[in-house]
Amino acid sequence: MSVTQPAGFTASGVAADIKSSGGLDLALIVNNGPRFDAAGVFTTNRISAAPVRWSQAALENGQAKAVILNAGGANACTGTPGDDDAAAMAGHTAQALNIDAQDVQVCSTGLIGERLPMDSVLAGIPRAVAALDTNGSEDAAKAIMTTDTRHKVAASTGQGYSVAGMTKGAGMIAPGMATMLAVITTDAVVDATLAQQLLSEAVRTTFNRADSDGCMSTNDTVVLMASGASGVTPDHDEVQELIRDVCASLARQIIGDAEGSTRDIAVTVHGAASEQDGETVARTVTRSNLFKTAMFGKDPNWGRIISAVGTTDAVFDPTTIDVAVNDVMVCRNAGIGEDRSLVSFDDREVTVDIYLKAGEHEVTVWTNDLSYDYVRENAEYSS
Repeated sequence: MSVTQPAGFTASGVAADIKSSGGLDLALIVNNGPRFDAAGVFTTNRISAAPVRWSQAALENGQAKAVILNAGGANACTGTPGDDDAAAMAGHTAQALNIDAQDVQVCSTGLIGERLPMDSVLAGIPRAVAALDTNGSEDAAKAIMTTDTRHKVAASTGQGYSVAGMTKGAGMIAPGMATMLAVITTDAVVDATLAQQLLSEAVRTTFNRADSDGCMSTNDTVVLMASGASGVTPDHDEVQELIRDVCASLARQIIGDAEGSTRDIAVTVHGAASEQDGETVARTVTRSNLFKTAMFGKDPNWGRIISAVGTTDAVFDPTTIDVAVNDVMVCRNAGIGEDRSLVSFDDREVTVDIYLKAGEHEVTVWTNDLSYDYVRENAEYSS
């Protein structure tokens, strides 16, 4: 049931003729209250899309009653007309729901540098409102897909309340907040200040550690809405972990659906001097094209791994690093370890463990391999 599993939410997904395929392409999620606390985390790309700018400004009061999302066009790098289009999406949604436009978050995804077909978008909004239903979350999740091969949802239950979410994303995935959109819902009583803290912390260790291709989108957005409909004020630690679990599941699903990929790869750095060092090392490896192509070729080439590690400013002794691929210690003390032919690539999931031996911190970043199909998909994306 995804985003409508928590009480107080309805959702819909309709075909508004935004996509040339004629498929579902306009989604709406509505918080029916009684509370309307909200939080958001957005791309840190300095070239941000019009809907991102609208949503950031609208969320300054910590309140949101609806999120309108479209696939089929990013509305990014479209100048002042694009800003007007984002405002129009919010305004028409607000009018149809009888709420204020400032209470509407706007999200768009698709090709950068082209105007949205606003006649289709605006005509679709009343249909999305009419289709709102507590069972509408699956259509909503499908409506925001672009190159995704499947819709992505998650949910988790706490003591008398629940947290759920949906996301889209398959390429241009290197969130830095968070092409990637996500909406998280909960019926817990969580005020806006706490909601922002909870969401930012969850995103930091989930979406921000899913790095498919090192390319940060102009449109990345994660919105959390809290309806308070359960009447439960949750334990802080419990609700933090539930939100983190939902975000982690969604982020993991994005990596599992990465364009043309054949491997889901978890790069874990052990024994880092700091969390930042661990993330820096892991991310440097996951962004190495040589490493990613080796994984596609089922080649546990640990030389490509430690050479990437060596380019960082993390604290470690370069003579004592160990590396394991799928639990085979192929590198010991920065030298030859077990026979690399012992490494099995029978499963889609690959684990790479890097032991820095410089501290107590551990960080995992998820990525995928670099395949022929990935190159083809992105070479032909706008053609």
